[in-house]
Amino acid sequence: MTGNQLGALLMMGSMAGFTFNDALVKSVGAAMPLSQILTLRGAVASILIYVLARRMGSLRWNLPRRDWGLIAARCAAEVTATYLFLTALMVTPLANLTAILQSLPLTITLGAAVFFGEPVGWRRLSAILVGFCGVLLIIRPGVDGFGEGTLYALAAVLAITARDLVTRRMSAEVPSMVVTLMASLTVLLCAIVASTQVTWEPVSVHSLTAVVGAALFIFAGYLCSVMTMRVGDVAFISPFRYTGLLWALLLGWLVFGDWPDVLTLLGAMIVVATGLFTLYRERKISAG
Repeated sequence: MTGNQLGALLMMGSMAGFTFNDALVKSVGAAMPLSQILTLRGAVASILIYVLARRMGSLRWNLPRRDWGLIAARCAAEVTATYLFLTALMVTPLANLTAILQSLPLTITLGAAVFFGEPVGWRRLSAILVGFCGVLLIIRPGVDGFGEGTLYALAAVLAITARDLVTRRMSAEVPSMVVTLMASLTVLLCAIVASTQVTWEPVSVHSLTAVVGAALFIFAGYLCSVMTMRVGDVAFISPFRYTGLLWALLLGWLVFGDWPDVLTLLGAMIVVATGLFTLYRERKISAG
């Protein structure tokens, strides 16, 4: 097996891990408060991430002050994104929400141009505009405006975009596992604080199994994403990120009985196509 083939499998595994986590969290959303779910899941996931980081020898704390400031900003964006995304997840079909998130390569490219002055040619700018039209097909605001879930989903896209733009500004000496661990611990701490303001519900065997399973899947997603960056060509591997939408369609149908309508699927196809084109143009510009 070549490095690119292994990298593609790891990327698909990463997307599967994150999507299965989403499905399990959504499945217990009616049984307990969101902060309780995040506390239980975060405790398990943080321990696993810490153990992995220790085994990889990736825990280095003597980082420049500037990088610690960026890590703090990224953690704040991570907490915001987690809250917005999971709130949207509770009231939005999994596939629809995942389809909206496929616009991230477009929003990150646009954000890098606006805030960092990175060049964006007319081809990529056109792709971004077409991609946003695809998003409009997915969310289709009617005469009543946006639904609550849609607003949370769009806000989550902005928060994740901010998180990833901050990550771009970190120096290369910052270990990715330190960033991941700090984000996980920050989300856990905020969830613990928030959970003191709600009444904890009894945890059934089913709910506990789902939450622990979610923690294991999100850990597997992080593990595969880290391993992905160590093998193969990133430009070849990155498009396999969109397999997350296929997992979301499958799980949404099998677990929740949801299947997007034709316009939503068309919008998702447009968003994915423009995202792939943006990745292609970025690779071509980097190579040229």
